[in-house]
Amino acid sequence: MQQLDGAPAPATDLQQLALLGFGHFTTMRVEHGGVRGLSLHLDRLARDCRTVFDADLDRDRVRDLVSRAIADEPEPVLVRVTVFDTETALGAPGAPSRPRVLVTPRPATGPRPSALRVQTAAFMRDLPAVKHTGLFGALHARAEAQRAGWDDAVFADDRGRLSEGPTWNLGFAADGRIVWPEAEALAGVTAELLARTAAGTRAPVTRDDLAGMCAAFATNAGFGVRAISAIDDVAFDPDHPALAELERAYRAIPLEALAARR
Repeated sequence: MQQLDGAPAPATDLQQLALLGFGHFTTMRVEHGGVRGLSLHLDRLARDCRTVFDADLDRDRVRDLVSRAIADEPEPVLVRVTVFDTETALGAPGAPSRPRVLVTPRPATGPRPSALRVQTAAFMRDLPAVKHTGLFGALHARAEAQRAGWDDAVFADDRGRLSEGPTWNLGFAADGRIVWPEAEALAGVTAELLARTAAGTRAPVTRDDLAGMCAAFATNAGFGVRAISAIDDVAFDPDHPALAELERAYRAIPLEALAARR
């Protein structure tokens, strides 16, 4: 169940998050009592808490709060951990903060999701180094793409470089290697784990470069690796062997135990 600092979250304590949206978060998948890249998720929360609130975050306390919130949830479960201050004021977001931890579990997706068809959208995320709760621009791009008949959007910066999707990182397979787009984007935990285990390079990718790519894919903690079958009018093979290799590499990443050692 959803909990704020280990207790049921009253609506009054969630008003700041709903009205201002001033906070940051990470989302992780828990299975068999563990998380792929747990330490990276905790690093992100601690780093972003210092950036957003100029405050420290107790990593072991976060682990304990997540464990308690999902104690009665069937695994696998997706857990969003949101850090915000219920006392933040619109006119004084720089005042000393007392960040609180909201844990929101939901069932993980079941069957493997189908390949994505995505439309490019000119968009650059605010403060991309932080996984913050300001998702309006990203979700608006997704909404516009879906209204035009696509599954999702993929962002292009002011130099035409492809960067990421609204809630996922972007990658390509070309000439027997993985290519991660070089552009400002939110650094995803799943992409980072795969970059450590699968040989790849980082290079700028524009729409003009897509014809030279054999396959395209999205990554996030919810689905791992997901094929992209089209970016605008450029089609990709959703069953390319490189994607199966990536999926195997992802599944082989060890789970880190969620329960903190005592």
